[in-house]
Amino acid sequence: MGKGVNKAMKEIFVDLNADVGESFGVYRLGHDEELFPYLSSVNIACGLHAGDPLVMEKTVKRALEFNLAIGAHPGYPDLQGFGRRKLALSPREVKSFLIYQVGALMGFLKVQKGKLSHIKPHGALYNEAAVNPELALAIAQAVQEIDPGLILLARSGSEMVKQARLIGTRVVEEAFADRNYQENGDLVPRSHPQALISDPVEASERALIMVQEQKVQALDGTWIPLSFRSLCLHGDNPHALNLARSIRRLFQENGIRVVPLNRTAE
Repeated sequence: MGKGVNKAMKEIFVDLNADVGESFGVYRLGHDEELFPYLSSVNIACGLHAGDPLVMEKTVKRALEFNLAIGAHPGYPDLQGFGRRKLALSPREVKSFLIYQVGALMGFLKVQKGKLSHIKPHGALYNEAAVNPELALAIAQAVQEIDPGLILLARSGSEMVKQARLIGTRVVEEAFADRNYQENGDLVPRSHPQALISDPVEASERALIMVQEQKVQALDGTWIPLSFRSLCLHGDNPHALNLARSIRRLFQENGIRVVPLNRTAE
């Protein structure tokens, strides 16, 4: 059993989020409704990298029924590449695309009397903004201009976190329960055969150490410090449901409370 599992019981708060609403038309992706009971927050695709109006509407409705904090998950306009291909868009263009997508989700929330909690960029946009200060600033500005009460959900230690704090945008740092890390703190590329973690025991024990000790072991064995208050599971991971069950069970056994993202924000 992983280090940290037998620690003395101490209550810790953490958000458990997942990227959802990524089906499109007749194509189904992920295990959204099965995952919802184990989550505290969701990030809903906004139609340009995945999702469509009907999927967005249904996902908002179900997330509200489970009292989940609802976030927008905008990405590059890249349905064919699932938003995982870098596009040559300027920071100004990215900002406009982000506002456009978030506005669509806010429309469904308004109709269903819900409220947007946060914004988390998707895929290549998320990864590029993690290291590109200009792009990160454009995203932080968009979040603040849409609604200064919104939270930017961003990778721990990334440029998005730095730029958000510079201009006073609310930000929560996140880490990943089902992805391996490189020794420099970046995620292992999805093209790598060990990018995703699929074993529920490994993922849950790893997640427990991450939350209790704010560190993670990289693929080469190096221990990397992390500062985060939200833990992400990818809804498109084929093993997402088993991972979520195992993580919640181990968290409960070790006194870790899973709370919505807006209860962890600065």
